[in-house]
Amino acid sequence: MRLAGAILGAAAILSCAPAMAEDIVLGASVQLTGPVANTGRYYRDAYQFTIDKINEAGGIKVGDKQYKLALKLYDNQSDVNLSVRQYTQLVSQDKVNLLLGPFASNFALADSAVSEKYQIPMVQGGGASDQIFSRKFKYIFGTLAPASNYFGSTVSMMKELDPKPKSVALLYADDAFDVSVAEGTRPLLKDAGFTIALDERYTSNASDFNSLLSQIKNANVDVVLVAGHETEILNFVRQAKSLSVAPKFYSFTVGVPSEDFRKALDKDANYAFGMTAWLPSAKLKDKWFGDAETFAKEYKAKFGYDPDYHAASGAADVEALAQALENAGTLDPKAVRDAIAKLNFDSLYGTIAFGENGQIDLAQTVIQIQDDKLVAVYDAKGFVEKPKYPMPAWNAR
Repeated sequence: MRLAGAILGAAAILSCAPAMAEDIVLGASVQLTGPVANTGRYYRDAYQFTIDKINEAGGIKVGDKQYKLALKLYDNQSDVNLSVRQYTQLVSQDKVNLLLGPFASNFALADSAVSEKYQIPMVQGGGASDQIFSRKFKYIFGTLAPASNYFGSTVSMMKELDPKPKSVALLYADDAFDVSVAEGTRPLLKDAGFTIALDERYTSNASDFNSLLSQIKNANVDVVLVAGHETEILNFVRQAKSLSVAPKFYSFTVGVPSEDFRKALDKDANYAFGMTAWLPSAKLKDKWFGDAETFAKEYKAKFGYDPDYHAASGAADVEALAQALENAGTLDPKAVRDAIAKLNFDSLYGTIAFGENGQIDLAQTVIQIQDDKLVAVYDAKGFVEKPKYPMPAWNAR
């Protein structure tokens, strides 16, 4: 017990000044170290950035009192078991008022059991797996679209490509999010008339894709769809180049929207497709930032990197709690929970309105890296820009 306490204490990071008597404390555990720390930082930065922005505007009014927000943040070191212990400490010992989520579906799946047990609302934008929202929990809310439909817009676009692809390889990691992606994508592909030539699960954090790439090459598939983590995708692309594997089209659930991904691969990132539920736009009006374009510029100025949908969803999580607190007019967690369920407001991320299961269903925009730039190519209305397709062989670029 002493060792566990020491680990928790060492991992704790209070991301703002010590909470004052009139502070509302939001608690979270995110990956600041370990394999997925690169994405975990989006949530740390977005949470604190949004809290600071709200506080600069005077905080929030709950009933007849004005409050500032504070953040109590732990580093879960990319360890699910540690994350669960930290969320338990946040609610049982630290006595935070409300919860923000971790990154990744397997973390949100486990950590949301804590929020449900203690009946403390958690709003999270890091987990999209359908499993999180299939348990009829009342205290978990999510701002990412369902994982089962992540490739929905991509499959719709594939049907309209010329020449239309025929065969598909579906690869996915063995975690909750990527399994949900695969389970939702299979029927979409079959209904659209595509042949699934390969359907393969791989181990999360895998670094060697040579065997899978050899199968893809031998099967001569037209399209490769990969549901995985950013480090895995980087390894996949690098090894695809080394083995001269170049299908007509490949798309990834993560990585493509990220500035780090494009920098890591440089020219080799070109032609990759991905998806995003958010792009910075002045059309997305926001109560605290003005609009999403302003949010993106101020975020980049502060942290030195461009926000993607992870950061935008993290910011929306804080805004959802702030708006629900104001609407509820009380700090009572059950009343706040009911106010979250009824939310319907415009944010930098889009309209925040949760379905009965607690999840937002936002359409994914298909994006592609063209000439080193991120381009939106297809959305719910059809083609936005012409995709670069088919992808040329590596030696023909």
